[in-house]
Amino acid sequence: MLNIAHRVKHIIAIASGKGGVGKSTTAVNLALALAEKGVKVGILDADIYGPNQPQMLGVSEKPTSKDGKTLEPVYAHGIQSMSIGYLIDINTPMIWRGPMATGALQQLLNDTHWDNLDYLIVDLPPGTGDIQLTLTQKIPLSGAVIVTTPQDIALLDVRKAIGMFNKVKVPLLGVVENMCTYVCRQCRHEEPIFGEGGGERIAKECHINLLGTLPLDIQIRKQADSGKPIFIAAPQSAIADIYRKIVNKIADQLSHSKPKAFRFPKIVIEKK
Repeated sequence: MLNIAHRVKHIIAIASGKGGVGKSTTAVNLALALAEKGVKVGILDADIYGPNQPQMLGVSEKPTSKDGKTLEPVYAHGIQSMSIGYLIDINTPMIWRGPMATGALQQLLNDTHWDNLDYLIVDLPPGTGDIQLTLTQKIPLSGAVIVTTPQDIALLDVRKAIGMFNKVKVPLLGVVENMCTYVCRQCRHEEPIFGEGGGERIAKECHINLLGTLPLDIQIRKQADSGKPIFIAAPQSAIADIYRKIVNKIADQLSHSKPKAFRFPKIVIEKK
């Protein structure tokens, strides 16, 4: 196993209690916005069952290994990345129980030859199950960012995710409210399809920061699907500026905290 104690300064989890809120899209655009600041950034796709980052980054190649034991991160748009999606066929379902999935996640993290990262963004799957608990309990996270929509149903699950991070004492860097409003491209009428002010309410209720709000915009979805996230496809857009403001707030918080020491568990696979 690679000793990466001095290879990653800050690990940031991007989480949501509920699927379908745009967490993975937010994670990749935040990673790209951080990289624009001139720092080294990596992204780890921690969704073993439904990895999306390879498609969002527009990468289909398999990672290489220089020593036959560790994997080289896959580079895309100037950031380092790793995902189980690089190692399996795109249509292959991962029919694994919890311990196998969490073991795979730890090995993707530990056995990737990350190149002196300032930030590692971890795109977590939705929920508060085995993978989330393994990451929060065994990996020294610098903080977590919660992604939600304004919808009350989404906020119900977000409260559970916030509660999990509080219980395991992971600092909450703030909330990103996604899909806050939709603006009609023809008449420019603005409509809060999923409700209003949900992110602000949960931030006040849980005493954490509201990092920013993002609209429901077709370009965010189209660019992510095409493998060229909107931060790369339209870097001068108003949406790209929102991502910049969010990462500025995250970086400012982390600049006042010391990177945590790494204490990774040793993974042993026994042959039966």
